[in-house]
Amino acid sequence: MITVYGIKNCDTVRKSLTWFAGQGVETKFHDFRVDGLDPALVMTWLDEVGGKVLVNKRGPSYRNLSDADKAVLENDDAAAAQVLADNPTVIKRPVVDFGAVRTVAYDENRWSDLVKS
Repeated sequence: MITVYGIKNCDTVRKSLTWFAGQGVETKFHDFRVDGLDPALVMTWLDEVGGKVLVNKRGPSYRNLSDADKAVLENDDAAAAQVLADNPTVIKRPVVDFGAVRTVAYDENRWSDLVKS
């Protein structure tokens, strides 16, 4: 089953869930705020897609981080996993887990290909 990670009040996450439903694809939704995030899971995302893709530097959550936490996000993936788990709204949304592949951000063209395969 495909898992969509995000926060329920995010427009992009809602749009993503609607897109999957429209394709007849069953998904499980994991809310960062309600369900929390395991740093080990975040580490696998960082290993796979990298911090430049995973971290949303445009949002207020990133701007509100301490300079020390921002430095960690730039320089230390192992410690960055904990910072992101503690501040999940800094993660670009949605993170979609297809089992063997993860995508970050809204990408229905890529999802279409992954759903077909």
